[in-house]
Amino acid sequence: MCFRLKRYCLMMVWICFATCLLSAQTNLSPLVQKKLDSIATQDVPAKAPGIATAIIQNGKVLYEKYAGFADFSDSSWIGPATRFNIASNGKQFTALAVLELMEEKKLQLTDDIRKYFPSLYSKLKTPITIEHILTHTSGIRDVYDLWSLQGLTWWKQSFNNQNVWQLLEKQEDLNFEPGTKYQYSNTNYILLALLIEKVTGQTFKTVTDRLFNKLGMHQTAFEDDHTNIKGHIARAYFNFNTWTTYTWIWNVCGDGNIFSTLKDQIRWEQIIQGSIPTKIKRSMIVKSQQLINPSITHQYGYGLEFGQYQGMPYVFHEGATGAWKATTIRFPEQSLSMITLTNTGKSIPSQQTRQMADIVLSKSEKQKSFISQPTKAGNYVSEMEIVGTYLTQNNFSFQFEWDKNQLVLKRSGRNDIVLEREAANIFHQKNDPAFKQEFQLNEKGEMEVTAYYTTHAPYTLTRPVADWDHFDTTQWNGDYLNQEMDVVLKLRVVTNKIYELKIGDSTTYKAVLVSPSMMLAGSYVLKMDNGNNTTIYLDGERIRKVKFSRIKQ
Repeated sequence: MCFRLKRYCLMMVWICFATCLLSAQTNLSPLVQKKLDSIATQDVPAKAPGIATAIIQNGKVLYEKYAGFADFSDSSWIGPATRFNIASNGKQFTALAVLELMEEKKLQLTDDIRKYFPSLYSKLKTPITIEHILTHTSGIRDVYDLWSLQGLTWWKQSFNNQNVWQLLEKQEDLNFEPGTKYQYSNTNYILLALLIEKVTGQTFKTVTDRLFNKLGMHQTAFEDDHTNIKGHIARAYFNFNTWTTYTWIWNVCGDGNIFSTLKDQIRWEQIIQGSIPTKIKRSMIVKSQQLINPSITHQYGYGLEFGQYQGMPYVFHEGATGAWKATTIRFPEQSLSMITLTNTGKSIPSQQTRQMADIVLSKSEKQKSFISQPTKAGNYVSEMEIVGTYLTQNNFSFQFEWDKNQLVLKRSGRNDIVLEREAANIFHQKNDPAFKQEFQLNEKGEMEVTAYYTTHAPYTLTRPVADWDHFDTTQWNGDYLNQEMDVVLKLRVVTNKIYELKIGDSTTYKAVLVSPSMMLAGSYVLKMDNGNNTTIYLDGERIRKVKFSRIKQ
C-alpha cells in the first residue's frame, strides 16, 4: 500500500513538473492558443498551401504552428525543416554582413560608395555613403521599377547581381540628393552585396554562408543560383480558381532571395533576445537592432524598419516575392518577437502577425479609433462639379468620372467603384457605404475630397486649378528617349486632355492631363520641365525624375 502511494505521489510530482514545464514554454492559456490557431489558419483551407508561424519571448517559444502543403507534387506538408523564400526579410542579414566588415575595420559608414566603385554616378559630386545605402536615403533608384520601364517582367528572367550592376552603372541621376529623403529601394541592398564581394574578394554567398554558420542557422542561405537550391522547399502558389505555381529562376540576392526555415528564424530571434550565444559578438547583434543615425532617418536601420504599434515601439520588416511572403515584428521592451512565413497568395502575413500581437499583448484590434465620417453635411455640390483628377502631395490620385449616368471613382491598381450621394456634399461607395467622400472648396477655391473609412485616418486630395487658356494639347505629342535605359516614351493626344502613352515596345497606358505641365498614367506621373516641351520627367513608385528627352524628327 505504501509502495503504491509512493508511486502515485511520484507520478503526481512528475505530472506537475511536466505541466509547469509546458506552462513555462508557452505561458499562453488554452483560450489564447485557440485564438492564435484561428488567426494562423484563417487563410489555409483544406488541401491548400499554408504557413509557418511562431511567437518567441525572453528566448522561449510561446507558440509555434505549421499548416498547409509545402508542395502539391509530392503532397508534403509544411514543417520545422521547410524552407521558405523570406524575401526582403533577408536585408537584415546583408546589413549584418556589412556590420561584420565594419567590426573588422574594412568599411566605415562614412565611406563614399565611389571609393569602391569609381564608375558609379561619376558625374555626381555629392557623397553617397554606405550609411545612406543602408538606410534607403541614398536616392538610388529601384532596379525593379527600372526593369518595368524597359518592359521586363523581372521574375520571368534569370538575372543575377551582375545584371543589376550593368543597369546601375548606366544610371546618371538619383531620385534625390543623398541624405535628404527616405525612399525604399531594393537596389541599395543589392549594391551592398556587391560591396561585400569587392571588399572581401569572395562571393556574397560565401561570406553570408559563413555568417549563417556562425549563427547556427544551417538551413538559411542567400541563393545566387536557382538550380542549386537545396532542402524541403515550400513552393509558392497563387489561386486563380485553382492553385497554380511557377518555376523560380531568379538569382539576384542581397535585397532578398534568401531561403530559411521557421526553426532557423526562431533561433535568430532567440539570438537577438540574448538567450543563445554565437560566434558573432553580442555587441554587434545588439547594434544590428538599433537605428544607425536618427538624424538621417527614424524609419530604417540595419535592414529593419522602426515604428510604433498600438502605442509601443517596435522593429519590423515585410518580405514579398510572388506568393512567398514573410513578416517579422519585434517589441524590444517586451523582448517579444513574432514571425510568419507563407507560400500562399491568399495569406496576408503582415496582417495576421499583427492580429496575433493584439492577442498576446491583450490589445484591442482597433485600439486607435479613426474619424470615419464627416461631422456634418456642407454646401451642395453637383456631380459635374466633382468630375476631375485629385492629388495628394505625393501624387496619389483619385479620378472621378461621370459614366453611364453614374459617378465613378477610378484609382490606379484598383477596381473602379460606383458612388452614391449620401448628403449635399457627401458620397459613399455603393457596395461599401463605410467608404465615404466629402467634397468642399478650400481657401484657394480648389475642390478637395476627403476620404473616410473605418480602418484609416481621413486623408484629403486636391483637384489642381490650372490655366488652360491658349493651351495646345498637341504640345506633349512626340517621342522621348531615356539614354540610361535606351527606352523610348511615345505620347499622342487622343481627345481633349486624354493621351495614349506607350513605354518601350509593348506597355500602353491611358494618360490624363491634370495641368498643362503634368499628367497621370497608371502609377506614373509625367511632368514637363517648366513648360519646356523638350524634356519630360517620369516618377514611379520607387523612381523619381527619370529624364526623357524629345527625339528630333
